[in-house]
Amino acid sequence: MKRALITGVTGQDGSYLAEFLLDKGYEVYGVRRRTSTPNYENCKQIKDRIRWISADLTDLASLIEAVKLSNPDEVYNLAAQSFVAASWPQPIATAELTALSVTNMLEAVRIMKPSAKFYQASSSEMFGKVVETPQKETTPFYPRSPYGAAKVYGHWITVNYRESFDMFACSGILFNHESPRRGLEFVTRKVSDAAARIKLGLQQELRMGNLDSLRDWGFAGDYVKAMWLMLQQDEPDDYVISTGEMHTVRELLETAFSYVDLDYKDYVVIDPEFVRPAEVDLLLGDCTKAKEKLGWKLEVGFRELVHMMVDEDLKRVKAEIQFNESYTVAAK
Repeated sequence: MKRALITGVTGQDGSYLAEFLLDKGYEVYGVRRRTSTPNYENCKQIKDRIRWISADLTDLASLIEAVKLSNPDEVYNLAAQSFVAASWPQPIATAELTALSVTNMLEAVRIMKPSAKFYQASSSEMFGKVVETPQKETTPFYPRSPYGAAKVYGHWITVNYRESFDMFACSGILFNHESPRRGLEFVTRKVSDAAARIKLGLQQELRMGNLDSLRDWGFAGDYVKAMWLMLQQDEPDDYVISTGEMHTVRELLETAFSYVDLDYKDYVVIDPEFVRPAEVDLLLGDCTKAKEKLGWKLEVGFRELVHMMVDEDLKRVKAEIQFNESYTVAAK
């Protein structure tokens, strides 16, 4: 039985990846931060099937112990400060959690299990102010946020360990990938949640930033399969994972709101607070290499993804309403 160690396992990508690997018969070890109230919401259906290890990405000793305990065949480094907007007010934390933590994880693997295959979660935000469209593995990076800059460091230190220590270390340059498990602070989930709440009468408006930004949005469940495929190859390499389609934030709004028979224009308010200090105007990935070398393919399209997210938020918000109503009745 293969063993996998996943950092960031309670996040969107980590939870989908853990499910995928468990279905393939892996023994899955998940790294969690030591907190008073861990959030297992994304992993609730598989929580008891994951072997949990407490560790801190900024503490090399704890990561060495995590690798020692798990003795992994594969390591998936997904944990990071992953909200781009938060990287401007928190640049130091972003550098530590998104950049330097990659070195810590690589060192832990190099010291304890150098034969393990290592996956690093790189990001399309590294391309930033794009110098060519579409973006592929050879496109130069031009990050436009502390988050993007931190991801560039993580990407290149992974390449450096691969070339310096002959480690099987690779990066997936993933373009925007979403799901009902995405955090509410991210624009896609912010939109799907608002569409549900406005439809059910719990919200009157939605404050947004730049509606003309173009993004390449895919389904996180599809993208974790690409992560696994990268580690099944004979040689390590880096791959762009994307849909090859662009949509504006405006299209995202129209798709989500029209699905519940609403016109987004009646509810959206442009708020300068949500405009980035340095905007990334468009991101469009060329995933030809992944399709040809990995045999990877998309299964969920843009509209299907947005509708899936709205459906799940409608279900969740309705459950909240029913709970509150039951609590009110019981309290009388």
